[in-house]
Amino acid sequence: MKRFVLVLPLLLFLSATEATRVAASDEAAPAADSTVVAATDETTQNKKPAPENPFPDAVAVPPGILDGGAEWLNTSTPIDLKALRGKVVLLDFWTYCCINCMHVLPDLKYLEEKYPNELVVIGVHSAKFDNEKLSENIRDAILRYEIKHPVVNDSEMLIWRKFGTRAWPTLALIDPEGRFAGSQGGEGNRDLFDTVINKVVEYHRWKGTLDETPVVFDLETNNAKPTSLRYPGKLIADAQSKRLFISDSNHNRIVVTDLDGKLLHTIGSGQPGRSDGGFATAEFDHPQGMALVGEVLYVADTENHLLRAVDLQAESVKTLAGTGVQGRPRNVHGELLKTALNSPWALSHIDGTLYIAMAGPHQIWSHVIGTNAIKVHAGSAREDVINGSLNESAFAQPSGLSPNADGTFFYVADSEGSAIRSVPIDESGNVTTIAGTSELPRGQSLFAFGDVDADGANARFQHPLGVAWHDDSIFVADSYNHKIRRVDLKSGEVTTWLGTGSAGASVSPAEMNEPAGLSIAAGQLYIADTNNHRICRADLATKEFSVIEISGLEPPRRKPRRSAPDPVDAVDVGEQVVRLDTSFSVAIDLNIPEGHKLNSIAPVTWEVFQIDGDPVLAPEATEGRDEAGVTDAIASFEVPLTGTAGTAAIMVQVSYAYCSTELGSVCRLATATWKTTVNIAEDAAAAELKLVFPGAATGATR
Repeated sequence: MKRFVLVLPLLLFLSATEATRVAASDEAAPAADSTVVAATDETTQNKKPAPENPFPDAVAVPPGILDGGAEWLNTSTPIDLKALRGKVVLLDFWTYCCINCMHVLPDLKYLEEKYPNELVVIGVHSAKFDNEKLSENIRDAILRYEIKHPVVNDSEMLIWRKFGTRAWPTLALIDPEGRFAGSQGGEGNRDLFDTVINKVVEYHRWKGTLDETPVVFDLETNNAKPTSLRYPGKLIADAQSKRLFISDSNHNRIVVTDLDGKLLHTIGSGQPGRSDGGFATAEFDHPQGMALVGEVLYVADTENHLLRAVDLQAESVKTLAGTGVQGRPRNVHGELLKTALNSPWALSHIDGTLYIAMAGPHQIWSHVIGTNAIKVHAGSAREDVINGSLNESAFAQPSGLSPNADGTFFYVADSEGSAIRSVPIDESGNVTTIAGTSELPRGQSLFAFGDVDADGANARFQHPLGVAWHDDSIFVADSYNHKIRRVDLKSGEVTTWLGTGSAGASVSPAEMNEPAGLSIAAGQLYIADTNNHRICRADLATKEFSVIEISGLEPPRRKPRRSAPDPVDAVDVGEQVVRLDTSFSVAIDLNIPEGHKLNSIAPVTWEVFQIDGDPVLAPEATEGRDEAGVTDAIASFEVPLTGTAGTAAIMVQVSYAYCSTELGSVCRLATATWKTTVNIAEDAAAAELKLVFPGAATGATR
């Protein structure tokens, strides 16, 4: 957990008037039942016992407390907390470089899915690095991390200070009456917040102050165009086999081409998961670093907290190490499949040993290939930039690895410390810092960043993610400076080798946008230009810069659609007779509530589910959500047919967002489901299935 100040106080979930602060370690998390204050007894009018009020002394949040952000993202308008009155609101104070903040995102997703109508999460992005203050970069982070709640760019940390926040990440809870209940710093607090939110929901549902009408926001993903690669993180250019291996991170797969971009394989279905199997069915979850050993490709399957082994000849994937659950141990020497990993980010192979940049615990781990053991090689798990023995050294989210010429040590891109480190293979050796700062008073190295070409100790980087050794030089993907830097190992000088220092996609002059991975082969430096969704290369001699086009590479097919809703909740419209054709039409009167308007930015979406009968619907009809056209509040779409006659029981589900005409209001989500039996017959008259929304204001379901 990052420290904004040298000593981190942790505000526990206590009564607002009795709140105390206690010191906490990086991993400490109090027991859930120690954080809930007993409520005063209350009863309903009919004398039934009331649920306990978990926060009887919570304090009212002042008006405008979320004011001061530079821009709101994942929503079409700024949000005032008064518009969310009736909802449990959870504020997530984060910064997108932070591995601990990344670890909180699955917990937030879990809570959002468990309390879809009761809870609203708002991300408060209070940047650490200068590059993170720019809204466009936060927008990329929202898309990369697949965040589906509003985010405010708190670039000047004004909201941060209003809540007395001290560390990334911190979650703060506001009850449905707009009262601040408390906050909790650190990761690993899913169960705590689940317990607390459940108690708050239970109490305010009883009290009648809970609004369970679904809300909807205009997500950045609605405007994102499909790309053949999606935020590629790392890559390997192998001169011997003339192959290029790309971790297509947000497509949850590995792409294999030749060195000029001719597509050879895609490894993985593209769906997030952890299944082993063949190239077409295996699953990854945002993979990053790789290492090629013969015809086995080792993969850091980052968000699965696994290491995977890809047999390139057998075209199969298996799990090498990890349990699939994020681990928290600091001193590890265990069995491969019984030891929990923590965000493995980069891999390097040296003389039969696999070295792993384990970003989560700020350590370097190792595995001797062919054995059943995995262990910590270097790093105390303290987040800092400290040199010395392997056990006493400290790293700060190591994210890139590259061996030196003779394999006696390897270089590390220590991203949160903005430093380039050297780690010996020999366990009696010492960790050193090649460029950037180290050995500063506790925590200060994490904030010593910039864009300065100078000798090693005086040079400054900004969150470097990749390194590649070549001919007495280290090339560095200086991600947040949008550059490739070069460290001269003889003179110690750090210079800008490629890039203007501004995010962009130009080829001449060469521009990049948060490049994250580097590899060298055949006189070329290959670059994972992450936020530009592309792979580039630069000639080591001439610096000629070009984009590698991968002909024939397509995004993965959309995710399989979810299971059908419960027919009990659907409006039965009886049998419909439709003429045999390539499709039939559906038209739905959205019945927008008075005083509201359709959210013109958010799409009206539809899904069709076949629950019984003949196969009359074409496969693409039931693959997932599609957008409907809208004219004069009538939504319409075509349902593809197989072209054969028959009868089938189907359900149609439609969702749309409607907003109050009041300025600054939060939009609500209306969803309705209809069930019908469609009879597809050659002699039927042309038919259109006409439906009417049952009432968005009162009849909406999710």
